[in-house]
Amino acid sequence: MQDFWFRVSLPVVFSTLAALLLWGIFSATLALLFMVVVLLIVMAHRARQLFKLEQWLNDARIETIPEAGGIWEEAFSQLYKMVKRHNQTKQELADELQHMEQATAALPEGVAILNEVNRLEWFNPVAQQHFDLDAEHDIMQDITYLVRQPEFVEYIQESNFNNPLMMRPARHDDMVLSIKLIPYGVNKRLLISRDITQFERVEAMRRDFVANVSHELRTPLTVVSGFVENLQDMSDLGQDSARRALHLMAEQTRRMDNLVADLLTLSRLENVQSPLHEETVDMKELLNEVYRDGELLSGAKHPLRMEIASAANLLGNRDELRSAFSNLLSNAIRYTPEGGAILLRWFERGGQPVFLVQDSGIGIAAQHIPRLTERFYRVDRSRSRETGGTGLGLAIVKHIAMRHQAKLEVSSEEGKGSTFALVFPIKRVLH
Repeated sequence: MQDFWFRVSLPVVFSTLAALLLWGIFSATLALLFMVVVLLIVMAHRARQLFKLEQWLNDARIETIPEAGGIWEEAFSQLYKMVKRHNQTKQELADELQHMEQATAALPEGVAILNEVNRLEWFNPVAQQHFDLDAEHDIMQDITYLVRQPEFVEYIQESNFNNPLMMRPARHDDMVLSIKLIPYGVNKRLLISRDITQFERVEAMRRDFVANVSHELRTPLTVVSGFVENLQDMSDLGQDSARRALHLMAEQTRRMDNLVADLLTLSRLENVQSPLHEETVDMKELLNEVYRDGELLSGAKHPLRMEIASAANLLGNRDELRSAFSNLLSNAIRYTPEGGAILLRWFERGGQPVFLVQDSGIGIAAQHIPRLTERFYRVDRSRSRETGGTGLGLAIVKHIAMRHQAKLEVSSEEGKGSTFALVFPIKRVLH
């Protein structure tokens, strides 16, 4: 501080001493005039520096800070250091803010900040997508004005947010959101939105699966139970009636056994903890086995033909491949009227091995094809049950194909037959 006042007073001190000297040598008038001129020069210099400072403060940038000498040089130097520290702090805060924005943008959930009157202060890109928000115009807007669904407005106005709200956004009917409000800070609230559409679909599939299994098992159990009751009540039961009842019970028991076996197979294939045990599969031998099984199932009702146009073997699981091939062939036999032709082919297409089953059966309408591999999905439920199908065959084929990185291709036309092909990747070819 003392050094500062010393440097500031130096011009006045020197001008005063010079004025006293002039007074002694010449006159008081000349000394006073000299003193006034010196002080005016000092004031003008300082006024000029103040003007430069004011101009710089209007656009304070570190690269345009004024240059000066004396006490002003030190002042501008301090300003330079202060602005530099300010810019550095500002950059650090900007980097931290950008880091936070990137972190929130990477979150799978939507995040929005509401103030004490439910006005939107900030939101991340996921929340913007969930609620169809506009980053330019919707900041500081009332959230209930932007999302006007009654259940959402009612939830926002409640004071108890222990349970999340499930809702479908007005402009995204195919989406299901789980919404939760979390109070924090001083009268602030976080609005968290999560897309649970896939979870809801899986849950719906689970409910349908349970319902379908129950339905599939109820019919054979009802048949078996009914015959058992009849056998118990019939005192004069004849041999023919007993044989017919036992035959029908055996059929329904086999149906339940097939259903349980397919359920267990599907469960094992869907289990990610179940590894694929790979081996070299002799395709000619495997295809001959599948062909013989097809002949037994057909009972000479269909002319079966097999073409082996490739000598390629596969790296894969033999039992799973046999299950997939047999399912495709048995479907072709079940849905092809007596006398209809069925073709099995093993060939290569663009270097990729292909197993193909082609039939001249009843065919499938185009709208059903995308859903064929769903569990228990049937184009014609009554015919499927008559032919002994469980409704799980193509679901099993799909999972086996996925485990072997293969692709299931389906083409069909009503009344003209169907073609199912499993296309395997080149990396599984063994010669």
